[in-house]
Amino acid sequence: MGLGVGLIGSGYMGKCHALAWTSVATVFPDVERPRLVALADATPELAQQQALGFGFGRGTGDWRDLVADPAIDVISIAAPNQFHAEMAVAALEEGKHVWCEKPMATSLEDATRMRDAAKQSGRAAILGYNYIQNPMIRHARAIIDEDRIGTVNHIRLEMDEDYMADPTERFYWKSEEASGYGALDDFAVHPLSLLSVLHGRITSVVADMAKPYAERPANDGGTRSVENHDIAQALFRTEAGASGVLMVNRSAWGRKGRIALQIFGSKGSILFDQERMNELQVYSTNDPIGLQGYRTLLAAPPHTPYRQFIPAPGHGLGFNELKVIECYELLQAISGSRNAHVIDFERGLEIERIVHATARSAQSRGWVDL
Repeated sequence: MGLGVGLIGSGYMGKCHALAWTSVATVFPDVERPRLVALADATPELAQQQALGFGFGRGTGDWRDLVADPAIDVISIAAPNQFHAEMAVAALEEGKHVWCEKPMATSLEDATRMRDAAKQSGRAAILGYNYIQNPMIRHARAIIDEDRIGTVNHIRLEMDEDYMADPTERFYWKSEEASGYGALDDFAVHPLSLLSVLHGRITSVVADMAKPYAERPANDGGTRSVENHDIAQALFRTEAGASGVLMVNRSAWGRKGRIALQIFGSKGSILFDQERMNELQVYSTNDPIGLQGYRTLLAAPPHTPYRQFIPAPGHGLGFNELKVIECYELLQAISGSRNAHVIDFERGLEIERIVHATARSAQSRGWVDL
């Protein structure tokens, strides 16, 4: 019998989790089909409605019901950021495995508590960094490991979207201080997750953050002050000796889902853009003079695990397919595999340390060592 699943939150990311749990055994037949036991949301009525739509056995207005349910083996957390720590720690203390959306938590203390709870429980606990699951990102790592671009000496990371670009959009929870620093932990954690799997640790950082709009319209007809920052940028140094740039903006008109990655080495370079997520561009000085230039690689069956979805090259995967891959990797971690391609709570805490060091740098206006 497959693992029993409990889902907390049925919004955008909750639906992504539900789709992944529903599809994982169809795409990867070497795993048992999970059982969708229960769904929790803000009210019993909403939870019942969403449980029916998503295929869960029941709905509840209290997430603690899922943590206490012996029929549930793994908890998916897709609730707002400020609730992650309480939910994850409670689930782990009850012996549940945890799949928690990013960012890990809104404070370093809470993220550390989550890491410690995971270590003490011995259960699998991973974070929702699904962009690392892209077959083209995995292929980029293989290119680096095979020394095809030589020693990496400079990295540029960008993430931009425009869902907060309109100054007339009403204030909502993502602009509250309680949800975190803003673009830095809402956004920057994704390119930082790519850096984590492609290159390694950041050792020092200097940063700045900005508010393009100091106020937004409020529901009562007045205005409300924006409490965090929609733009952040930083220079950084890595343990391996590379320099780097990080730029994130969630008020960037025209950008929809852009994570731009440039990795420069002594023998070539790699370019990737999430808005063209089924492509990877590679430049190699090993090519003959006159033929040197960026070549565009299209996602294809040789790029693991693309063939699990599509048998032909160039057809392309999407965001939700990456979530299905992440779900599979979670199941591998639960089964005890040491090769599961995930960012667990230990590795996630490293990303959180970078986020908080970057925020301290912006506040102190100086370099901060990690």
